[in-house]
Amino acid sequence: MSALLDVILPVFLVIGFGYAVARAGLFSGDAVDGVMRFAQNFAIPCLLFRSIAHLDLSAAFDPNILFSFYAGALAGFAAGIAGARVIFGRPWADAVAIGFACMFSNTVLLGLPITERAYGPDALQGNIVIISTHAPLLYSVGFVVMECVRERTQALSFASLALQIGRAILTQPLVIGILLGYGVNFSGLALPSAFWSGIDLMARAGIPAALFGLGGVLLRYKPEGDRATIAMICAIGLILHPSITWLLGTAVFHLETADLRSAVITAAMAPGVNAYLFANIYGVGKRVTASAVLFSTALSIGTTWVWLHVLP
Repeated sequence: MSALLDVILPVFLVIGFGYAVARAGLFSGDAVDGVMRFAQNFAIPCLLFRSIAHLDLSAAFDPNILFSFYAGALAGFAAGIAGARVIFGRPWADAVAIGFACMFSNTVLLGLPITERAYGPDALQGNIVIISTHAPLLYSVGFVVMECVRERTQALSFASLALQIGRAILTQPLVIGILLGYGVNFSGLALPSAFWSGIDLMARAGIPAALFGLGGVLLRYKPEGDRATIAMICAIGLILHPSITWLLGTAVFHLETADLRSAVITAAMAPGVNAYLFANIYGVGKRVTASAVLFSTALSIGTTWVWLHVLP
C-alpha cells in the first residue's frame, strides 16, 4: 500500500489536477496545448539531451535490456494487429494503428516519474537507454508496416517511403534532443556551466508540466469505440508487454536489478498520447486508440502497483 500512496498516487494526482481544472474551465484547451508543447517540444527534450550527454555509454548500454523491452513491445504489436484483424475484423490500416497503441508505452510522461519516485533519480539510467531508441525504432516499425498495408492505394517507391519515414522521425523534438545528446557525448564537447544550469532548469520543469498537461489532454478523449478492442489494447499494453519483459529479463538475460526495474516499469506504462497521434496521422482507429489511452492510463494505477510489488 505504501508504494501506491508514495509512488503512484502523486503522479496521478498531478494528472488528475490537470484534468480537473480543464474540466472546470479554469484552464482552456489552448492553454493545455501550450503546456504540452512546452513540455514535449522543449523541456523534456532538454531532459533527454542532458541525460544522454552525461550518460556513461559503455556502462549503460547493455543490449539485454533493449532485447527484453523491445521483444515485449514487438510481441504486443503483433498481438494487437492479429487480435484486431482476426478477432474483431478490423481493416488492415485500423489493425496497424491498434497494434501501435499496444506497443507504444508512455515511457516519458509516466515511466520516468514513476521510476524516479519508486527508486530515486539515480535509477533512471535504464529508462534513458530505452527512451533513446524508443520513438525512432517503434515509429519506424509503425510507419513501415502501415505504409506496406497502404501500398496498394499509394504505391510509394522504397526511396519515397524511406524519405517519408526519416522525415517523420527526425523532425520530432524528442528525437532531436536525443541526437544532440549523443553528439555532445561522443564528441566530448565541453559546454559552459551556465549552459548546463539553464538546461537543468528546463529539464526540471519537463515532467511536472507534462503530467499536468496530460490530464488536460485526457479530458478530450471520450470513452467511445469498441469496448472489447479497447480492453484488448489495455491487456496487451499493461500485462502482456511487461510480462514478456520481466520473463526475459529474469529467466533469459538475467538483468541487474536496476535494469530490470527500468525495463519492466517502462513496459508496464499505459499507451502514450503518441498512440493517438499515430492513428490521427493516418485517419484510422482514432476513437478506439483515444479511448484506450484514457482507460489504460486509469487502469495503470492498479497494474503499476502490482508490478512494483513483483519487482525486487
